[in-house]
Amino acid sequence: MLSEEAWRELRAQGPSRRFRERDVMLRQGSPGTYLLALTDGIAKVICRETGGAVTWLAFRGPGDLLGEVSVFHGTARTAEVVALTPCTAVVLDARRFRRFVEERGLVMDLMRQALTRLRESDTHRTELLTLPLTTRLARALLRLAELSGCGADSGPVRLNGLAQEEVAQAIGVTRNAVITGLQRLREAGVVETARKVIVIKDVGTLRRWASAER
Repeated sequence: MLSEEAWRELRAQGPSRRFRERDVMLRQGSPGTYLLALTDGIAKVICRETGGAVTWLAFRGPGDLLGEVSVFHGTARTAEVVALTPCTAVVLDARRFRRFVEERGLVMDLMRQALTRLRESDTHRTELLTLPLTTRLARALLRLAELSGCGADSGPVRLNGLAQEEVAQAIGVTRNAVITGLQRLREAGVVETARKVIVIKDVGTLRRWASAER
């Protein structure tokens, strides 16, 4: 993550744009002529495979850069970013962004961010192979709660626009398996659910469910 000062300066480098829920914010295969600095809302990053399969890659929230890899490499985007909730982002021209990074000496900061994301991806792949369903589900919901700016002592957290199919993609299971996992969390009083809505009633308790030692 960039420092607060660098993030504030970066946000002044371009215009803001609003995205509605389910809008494609960055399209896979498009040229990396700009990137987005997400300032509000939650988005998902996915990869559309040949044949129509969709692979979930990550959730992103305020403070995250979107599409910076293609901007630095000068290549087409290898993934798609979709707004899960209404989002606001600053649109940053690629050349202006690269100049900003060089002038502010932010290359190492962005490299550290990239390495952090790689470690997160490695951890996620390990979790898919080793952790039980409910633990993976709790960790995915906890990640979304954290992106919403909620801490361990927060009250109820409402996650809107989250389809069960998307949760299933994020934790590598079927939709029916997610339904079963959510039922367990409901019975434990951790969550409440409705159509495309999950309410986390107690983030602290969810952290205990997310613990591999539970």
